Amino acid sequence: MLEIIKLICVGTVIGMANVIPGVSGGTLAVVFNIYDQFVNAITFNVKRIWANKKFVFPLLGGMALGVLIFSKLITVLYTHFPFQTNCFFTGLIIGSIPLLFSLMIYGGQKEKDSPKPAFSAAGIISLFVCVAAGFALLLTFNYLESLFNGVSASNQILPPLSVKLTLRIFIAGFIGAIAMIVPGISGSLLMLMMGVYTTVITAIPSLFIPDTALHALLLLLPNGIGVLLGLVCGAKLISLLLKKLPHQTYAVIFGLILGSVIAVFPGFSGFASLAGCISSVFCIALGFFMAFFSSKL
Repeated sequence: MLEIIKLICVGTVIGMANVIPGVSGGTLAVVFNIYDQFVNAITFNVKRIWANKKFVFPLLGGMALGVLIFSKLITVLYTHFPFQTNCFFTGLIIGSIPLLFSLMIYGGQKEKDSPKPAFSAAGIISLFVCVAAGFALLLTFNYLESLFNGVSASNQILPPLSVKLTLRIFIAGFIGAIAMIVPGISGSLLMLMMGVYTTVITAIPSLFIPDTALHALLLLLPNGIGVLLGLVCGAKLISLLLKKLPHQTYAVIFGLILGSVIAVFPGFSGFASLAGCISSVFCIALGFFMAFFSSKL
């Protein structure tokens, strides 16, 4: 019984981490020494899941509880303090840059466990190309979104359904699920970068409100399908890439992170007043130190 309670608590913490952009649920699974079992829990081998049901169900139940708790909190923050919330997320992204840079240089190994690799000229060029590719991909995505007047998740709650939004939510779920598998990478951060984070996180508590339940369900379905396919199709792919090309894989992710700073930063309008300036700077600093020190931990 105590083990079940412990797994529910651990799952709740991991679920909360998966809601916060910049914080990796996979990393916390490593911290709690359940990563291998965690990976088994997100497979679709029914026999394996049932054989480990005393681990799987309490953990997943705790994760669901953590997501529900924090999704409601994030919704309230975006409703009443949208500028400061985006500043906080900007700080989280900036704070995760040192970790991603280290992962890129050491190929996912801990710095203390691995000597600094001596890159050849071709290796350095490949890293720059991969970083530039990730950076350009993120900026291109945001440019196309603005060009076609895409619905921005940061300024509209439960936006109207459209084919384009549905496709974007599906892709974000697919990529976010792949990111969940990699310790150090935040699936929510990638969803934030793709502009669907607020829509998804707001739709979760809206499922329990009769007037918005159907709308929220239709928004969450493509995300859920994307997550399922991402877990099935992406686990082996990301594992292969990290095994064969770890430096280049993390370099692309590093470029995405750099581009997301520009995409997520809400601008300077909130800095016009003294109170707005202080609160915004505080939120950026808070987000930075949370991400930076959690990566150190």
